[in-house]
Amino acid sequence: MKDTRYSGRAAVGAALLHVAAACAVSLTATGTAVAKTEAATSAQVERLQLVTANGVHALDVEIAVTPEQQALGLMYRTSLPDSKGMLFTHTTPREITMWMRNTYIPLDMVFIRADGTIHRIEARTEPLSERIIASEGPVSAVLEIAGGAAERMGLKAGDKVRHPAFGSEASP
Repeated sequence: MKDTRYSGRAAVGAALLHVAAACAVSLTATGTAVAKTEAATSAQVERLQLVTANGVHALDVEIAVTPEQQALGLMYRTSLPDSKGMLFTHTTPREITMWMRNTYIPLDMVFIRADGTIHRIEARTEPLSERIIASEGPVSAVLEIAGGAAERMGLKAGDKVRHPAFGSEASP
């Protein structure tokens, strides 16, 4: 009888230890996500303008410059206002591919040519998807904005982007 009681306590103790370990792993993962998000939000923010048939739309965009910022992108974010975004630039036009791993919100991916012309838009990407999203042609930048924002602004292929990365300045 004594052995059964002690083995029962041992089982309960082991179960509690397992739950505690799982909570610690969860907290560590959450802390890592928060730290990564904070690191990304320390990126430089610049003004960018989208010139559409409906008018000019100004956005404040984080510039993903370092390899770490570019790899992280907008992962772990839980919201993104229409007035914000993230710009990924490359010095040489090329086929660019993106994905939505660890990205919790839908995004519009705006693929931009070196002269600031919008090449194409991948609208409302699927959160947490590992599907590869390609530029489908040589581009020098990708602008990530809130899912559906491109449609709300009337943004389409052929429209222009004003930003120093494309040899133009955004008006104040």
